[in-house]
Amino acid sequence: MNDSTDRQTDAPFWKTVALKDMTHAQWESLCDGCGKCCLHKLEDADSGHIYYTNVACRLLDHDSMRCSRYATRTRWVPDCTVLKPHQIADFKWLPKSCGYRLVHEGKDLPNWHPLISGRPESVHEAHQSMRHRWLLDEREAGALEDHIINEDF
Repeated sequence: MNDSTDRQTDAPFWKTVALKDMTHAQWESLCDGCGKCCLHKLEDADSGHIYYTNVACRLLDHDSMRCSRYATRTRWVPDCTVLKPHQIADFKWLPKSCGYRLVHEGKDLPNWHPLISGRPESVHEAHQSMRHRWLLDEREAGALEDHIINEDF
């Protein structure tokens, strides 16, 4: 039996275990590796709308779409947001396709999610990640307002 199912119901863990009760491995596996959370975002103060930019955190590996220094990321990027189960409702900026957000909202994971497909590349093959998109390093981008992308994640 693999770690993604509950022994009693054979239902996937994300349908039977509350976010706050997940093991570290279960929690981490909800990340699909899209890289969207590592993009800089702007929030309209009046409407609350989140605007994504094509400006990526300097630690984002543009091929894997994973943090190049994940375990020590806050040492390198002190304002990096660390997602925690009890705070998910506060993170309105998470993409609509984000596994953390979907599970929090009681929705199913998409077929391309690695927990469903069994393959980490499926998120990229489904064009759901930021891989092979024109991304700028935050140290070279300048004003974020100049880099808003016309996509609603």
